Amino acid sequence: MLKKLLVFALVAVVAFAIVPRGVVAQDAAAFDCRTEEEVTVTVIAGTVGNELDAVKALADDFMALCPNITVEVTTRPQDSTETLGQYQQFFDAQSGEIDIYQIDVIWPGIFAEHLLDLNEYVSQETVESFVASNIVNNTVDGRLVALPWFTGVGMLYYRTDLLEKYGLEVPQTWDELEAAATAIQEGERAAGNPDFWGFVFQGNAYEGLTCDALEWQASVGGGTILSPEGVIEVNNEPTINILDKVASWVGSISPDNVITFGEEDARGVWQAGNAAFMRNWGYAYPLGQADDSPIKDLFGVSPLPGGEAGMSAATLGGWQLAVSKYSENPDAAVAVVEYFSGYDAQVKYTLLRGEQPVSPAVYEDPQIQEQLPYISLFKTILEAAVARPSTVSGSGYGDVSQLYFTAVHSVLTGEADAATAMADLELQLADLGYELPE
Repeated sequence: MLKKLLVFALVAVVAFAIVPRGVVAQDAAAFDCRTEEEVTVTVIAGTVGNELDAVKALADDFMALCPNITVEVTTRPQDSTETLGQYQQFFDAQSGEIDIYQIDVIWPGIFAEHLLDLNEYVSQETVESFVASNIVNNTVDGRLVALPWFTGVGMLYYRTDLLEKYGLEVPQTWDELEAAATAIQEGERAAGNPDFWGFVFQGNAYEGLTCDALEWQASVGGGTILSPEGVIEVNNEPTINILDKVASWVGSISPDNVITFGEEDARGVWQAGNAAFMRNWGYAYPLGQADDSPIKDLFGVSPLPGGEAGMSAATLGGWQLAVSKYSENPDAAVAVVEYFSGYDAQVKYTLLRGEQPVSPAVYEDPQIQEQLPYISLFKTILEAAVARPSTVSGSGYGDVSQLYFTAVHSVLTGEADAATAMADLELQLADLGYELPE
């Protein structure tokens, strides 16, 4: 029944879903710009999909409220691993070049010492407007180092028209996905599209592969890289089997170059109409529904498959907004963060990007309900959310993730079989101080 509801509701998204109509303007008299000085603050933004344009739109709205504060938007790499390295360079230099950072959900513990404690600036009412778990995630040693901005989980995109054409159901297991992807790929190529593929995902050696691989691993009962107690969970039969299975897809139902794919590479193939299934985040939905999209009204989303039906796992994602403690204009920077993460901006950003809001009230906003009815269904996929081991690893998460995605990538490229790669990874994680399983 859930599957049918997802298909029905998601295909029914209206054509103007990516255009934010009638967003209620913030009351200028009620908003606190926090300074009357003429200042400039710089926010660093991503460029995945239409993210940069969306951030610039929020900056324009803010400057209309606070004309004495100029918001300059600069860009970070699309690759989140490269972004992590870029941020570390800024912080190591104690640079004030960037005032506001977009912080991945797994980074508060890594960068906490370089960020302002927003508890000293924002009201309790503001804090309580967010989903509580997001606030907990962003609180390090009692310091609120970032405000939530948007959240998200990995999900399966599928072509509704092609499932119907070939008499197939939305796959609930990885075996079913493989079979369906193979059947559709063979059919579409026979029909004259040699560029068609069964399944695209994020296969490059970066944080995105950690997200994908954790979903594969957790969805077959293989654990979550590190347990909450710090026990290593990688060298086990379910994990080895699923990684070998995915590696077998490279060059068969997935392109040979999927091992270089990030989010946008996968979306490029998918949105061109050249894939039956895709793993990606929520941002790809409104872009796929754009008027010029070849797949408009021809796709839906569902929870990712698992080893068995009902074993879906979805890596928890999302980004936060933080103010550098090296900022020369912290009050103005906090005002920008407050606005960007506030109700009106969340509504506008959600309409533009299709990401999942971090304030419960936004899900019930009439504009969201009208223009993006599928957003509420993302809550169902959130129930399968699996967190990366950033809490247990703290500031060492970057090392853990890099070892993990490097090992998985070696399996996808054929440099190592999964049994060898996971045995080596287990020892590498043990060398970092994590506990070997009994």
